[in-house]
Amino acid sequence: MRTDNKTLTASPTSGLDAAITHMKTASLVLYCLIFIVGTVGNGLVIYVTGVRMKRTVNSVWFLNLAVADFLFTTFLIFLIISHSRGNQWDFGLEMCKLNNFVTVINMFASVFLLTTISLDRCLSVTVAVWAHNRRTVFKAQLICVVIWVTAGICSIPYATFRSLSQNNVTTKCVYPSNVTQKQKWILYTFRCVVGFVIPFLVILISHVAIGVRASRIQRIKKSKSRRIIFSVIFAFFICWLPVHILSFIELKARYNRDLRSILKIGGPVSMGLAALNSCLNPILYVFMCDEFLKKLKQSICLVLESALAEDHLSFVSSRSLSSHFSRISRKSDSSAPMERKGTEASLTFTECKIEETMSTE
Repeated sequence: MRTDNKTLTASPTSGLDAAITHMKTASLVLYCLIFIVGTVGNGLVIYVTGVRMKRTVNSVWFLNLAVADFLFTTFLIFLIISHSRGNQWDFGLEMCKLNNFVTVINMFASVFLLTTISLDRCLSVTVAVWAHNRRTVFKAQLICVVIWVTAGICSIPYATFRSLSQNNVTTKCVYPSNVTQKQKWILYTFRCVVGFVIPFLVILISHVAIGVRASRIQRIKKSKSRRIIFSVIFAFFICWLPVHILSFIELKARYNRDLRSILKIGGPVSMGLAALNSCLNPILYVFMCDEFLKKLKQSICLVLESALAEDHLSFVSSRSLSSHFSRISRKSDSSAPMERKGTEASLTFTECKIEETMSTE
């Protein structure tokens, strides 16, 4: 009977430990997938929006958003290594602070950019004439600079308080014990209010105004760019909301065993969702934006065409090329009319392709 009581007492603990272990393994696999997909996807977005697409206000917004996500996914490799070793941190104090700074600045820059995109869309619909006269690429770039500076200033305290906690077994990158509960309350409350609550209200009001305006004017079309904005905003708040909730649970979990269990299970999940947001944006661009997909296909085709052309020429010797050109020169006099006709056709075809490319630009 006594043995049964011990078994019943130990089974919940063993079940909780097994759940924590499985959750850590699943989150580690998720981090690896996010690192690969996010780095490649955001790199493609940066290339297409920064090089291939025409510079517009919207391309400036999404380019800066992709840069923030690219930085986050690049630094995710440190979290993967640390997580795979039981949260052991082997990269020093400076990298501990820098990694936390990049993570937080990504959150602030992303939400500020999404708020700006929503306001820009609202102004374009409600006061179209004023927005058409005032919206310029230079102003968009200037606003992005202000956003990055503001996000950096907001992120400095979180990196400053980060430190290394060492014991006989591990070294962890955490908030040290000398950071009081009141200081943590200030940090978490500021991050939640400035990085979540206020932007959410601004975005909500902006899209309500867009909906009211669209219901009054039937000629306004539901463009794909609006669906992209809705999807990006929805993905951001779904991914970042659990992080803010668990931050406040952490403050209450010091003397509550049940809350500590929730943190052990929900912590990896919330961090995985936050990281997932950084690789969702490129996927949304590819599947929902025809212009981005068109430019991406053109870029890939150009790369493949250039590579195949170089490979083909590498197999052709200089002697064969000289003999080939000599045969062409001997035939030039006899086939001049036909050649001239073919040249005109090829020029016409080239001009059409150039005009088509310029129209797409």
